[in-house]
Amino acid sequence: MGADPHGRFVEVYERAYEPILGYVLRRCRDPEDAADVVAETFTVAWRRIDELPEGDEARLWLYGVARRVLANHRRGELRREQRTEALREHLASLPAVTHTRSPEEDFSAVGRVFRALPDGDRELLSLVAWERLDTRQLATALGVSRNAVRIRLYRARRRFARALATAGVDHPHAAILEGSSL
Repeated sequence: MGADPHGRFVEVYERAYEPILGYVLRRCRDPEDAADVVAETFTVAWRRIDELPEGDEARLWLYGVARRVLANHRRGELRREQRTEALREHLASLPAVTHTRSPEEDFSAVGRVFRALPDGDRELLSLVAWERLDTRQLATALGVSRNAVRIRLYRARRRFARALATAGVDHPHAAILEGSSL
């Protein structure tokens, strides 16, 4: 091995990048996956620069590395697909999911008002109402102080209550929303 591993890597990279990329592109479903596989292949080459053969043997060695990285990528993809399918099946069996309408199907006035709120207000109110987070937990999740959470939550509740009133929704909890605090 020479004294300049960086120079050696650059030399191999420049000679082998296009053939390795072509090899991987012909075997991946999408270019983003191919880019990941090629990047990982050359990462392995950099880590194992002392084992990298000389001359054209380096390109052949990289084909072997790329083949193994592709195999790992495919196994990971298969595991993700299996977990995703299992999660879909589990979610489909939950009563809350089977009876929940999509936002497009929710024609209730409260639902329309809620969806019209700014993203930050919706997220904050959702974390409180659906995830049952308190101010300490919200502060941790949002990466802000508890005081900032209290202020944001107060303002979000007020905006929601005003929007409900503007929409003519006589909601029994509107007064609670406007004046409550955690």
